[in-house]
Amino acid sequence: MNYIGSKNRLSTFLKESILKIVGEDLSDKIFCDLFAGTGIVGRTFKKSVKKVISNDLEYYSYVLNRHYIGNTKTLKESEKYVEQLNNLIPEKGFVYQHYCLGSGSERQYFSDENGQKIDAMRKQLEQWEMSKRIDDSLYFFLLTSLLESADKVANTASVYGAFLKHLKKTAQKSLVLKAAKFEKTKQKNLVFNEDSNELIEKIKGDILYLDPPYNARQYGANYHLLNTIAKYDDFEPKGKTGLRTYERSVYCRKNEVLDSFKKLIESAQFSYIFLSYNNEGLMSLKDIENVMKLYGKYSLVQTDYQRFKADKDKNRNHKADKTTEYLHILVKS
Repeated sequence: MNYIGSKNRLSTFLKESILKIVGEDLSDKIFCDLFAGTGIVGRTFKKSVKKVISNDLEYYSYVLNRHYIGNTKTLKESEKYVEQLNNLIPEKGFVYQHYCLGSGSERQYFSDENGQKIDAMRKQLEQWEMSKRIDDSLYFFLLTSLLESADKVANTASVYGAFLKHLKKTAQKSLVLKAAKFEKTKQKNLVFNEDSNELIEKIKGDILYLDPPYNARQYGANYHLLNTIAKYDDFEPKGKTGLRTYERSVYCRKNEVLDSFKKLIESAQFSYIFLSYNNEGLMSLKDIENVMKLYGKYSLVQTDYQRFKADKDKNRNHKADKTTEYLHILVKS
């Protein structure tokens, strides 16, 4: 996914930086990705560590990580189920009724055809899960596959804060469910869907990676439709964009973020803490340094990279499109 704050392009920088501090051999280390998003960093370390703990406040993120991090063994007959979902007759369900133009909703997040395809697949998945025809591992694999495949044909500028007036080319394509591939490993990982400051009190390990929201942008609002497809619950969509009630992170609130961050670092039962934060965040470099220095040896590394852009077609080589990613490092004493 073209995801706000994604560490896909930074994964090599992050891994190299972490290995320099912790050492090359991570086979006996527990790695925690506390603000996991799409799970890129957890996936980067999945094969290298003893165990991955993955968490995010958003449910769609939990679904993705329950598959990519939680699934470690071959899923039997997975291709058969993908084929069956692709062959379903489209249905006029919740997504079509509230997020497609043909229903009269005045919203156009998906073409009418794709909205009905999503509904048909999502209903079938729920029936299979309720009847125990598929287990949790297969359920989250198929649901992840649907979220990612639906996202590829969404009529948005990457985020779901608004839809486009006219169907763009990718949104005109017919949705085809594609399997979400994952790496098979021997360890048993843990995946949570909790508030990070609450979860940190219950877990412990060796390497804690933090990638909280940087600014006032709430992920629950920007990716509300992914939560709606993931949960497939009944509610009354609000406003022009069809928003649902969503969780609000304290890390998006200027008056609360620093205090919450301090409590998180203080509570963390991890030897090594790495915080990704860019130069446009609510917390300043000095704020972060002052907090982390209280709990051990602090250092900092940085790299420049391309900022997130919703519109991929615009010129991305301009200097203003660059931003700086800082990796704050704490060896906790």
